Amino acid sequence: MKYSTPLLYCLSAFCLLLSPVAFAKKLDTNWNDFVSKYGRYAEKMLKSKGIPGAALSIVSIQNDDYINTMGHTKARNGQKINAHTRFRLASVSKTFAGSLSAKLATDGLLRLDSPVSEYIPSFKNTVYKDNLKVFHILSHSSGLVPNAYDNLIESQMSYPDIVEKLVTVKPICEPGQCYGYQNVMFSLIDDIILKSTNKSYSQWLNEAIFTPLKMTDASLGYEAMVKNKNFALPHVRGKKRWYSAELKKNYYKVGAAAGVNASASDMVIWLKAQLGQYPDVLSLNALATQTRRYTHTKKERYRRVWKKHLNEAFYGLGWRVYNYADETLYYHSGWVQGYRSDLVVFPHLNVGFSLIVNAETGVINELTTEFINRLLEYKRGQKI
Repeated sequence: MKYSTPLLYCLSAFCLLLSPVAFAKKLDTNWNDFVSKYGRYAEKMLKSKGIPGAALSIVSIQNDDYINTMGHTKARNGQKINAHTRFRLASVSKTFAGSLSAKLATDGLLRLDSPVSEYIPSFKNTVYKDNLKVFHILSHSSGLVPNAYDNLIESQMSYPDIVEKLVTVKPICEPGQCYGYQNVMFSLIDDIILKSTNKSYSQWLNEAIFTPLKMTDASLGYEAMVKNKNFALPHVRGKKRWYSAELKKNYYKVGAAAGVNASASDMVIWLKAQLGQYPDVLSLNALATQTRRYTHTKKERYRRVWKKHLNEAFYGLGWRVYNYADETLYYHSGWVQGYRSDLVVFPHLNVGFSLIVNAETGVINELTTEFINRLLEYKRGQKI
């Protein structure tokens, strides 16, 4: 259906102006210069740090997509990274779990306010029996100490055995009362979805997200990552240079929290989905549900590179929700051995940003912040 006038949808904090006609009239002729200039800046910064490889994706609903791939899959004798080279997304994987859960909830297939104990029997005779809800585990407000038993993910212990230990841990607060970032607890959404729908998290992710969005390189798990040679190997820093490392299976145990692989091409699509461009896959109701401000994360306001501009910080369902210099941002970062990733959605500016690198480098923090600041200055015509 076509509309002759712009149609404004506002659900919670999520507002989108949907009008192909309006977009055509407002084409930004300076946008390509803006993103190309930033791309050159990012490439220069990454080269100065000797980063083996990276993939940058920027989308603007009114303009052409921008992809800039840099470097190689391996520091020595690797192949050149292209738009379809797979990277580990690490904790950016949580955005997929959050979006899928919100989709299932809005479709009536999952109840976010149901007790976890209804789906996972081992929680029935614990302190979590009635008051730990599904939305608590997706918003890191279960009451557990931060990163509970993440150390066991690095061990040979199986995920079910880790969960068995997890339920014995005494919480530091009531669910919903404090923020504590989790990987093991967060990944219980896999079991919950299976119990609620009789279909696994992996099946849902492929059938409801990857396939309909045509994210042809995206996958879940170790085996899918290494199915052919077009994947970026992880790198760690030595005394003088970056060294390729073994691709470890450990964090693939917690697939919902850290198990997604994707390319720069995939990330363009994922960003567009977050901007409401695929309503048949992620409806505006689902997008609003996932970015509801469930948990206050005030410590985020003191991050070194952001503290001047970050006014409010919350966690939704697999997504961080920020007020940055009076602009709403949806954000997540990822870090697992040998990889870093950042994802930013600007819902009111209709812009999305993704940067993934195959090295454990802090320069990604500076690069993402630089893009945010440049974009706001570009849109507002003044320094922030």
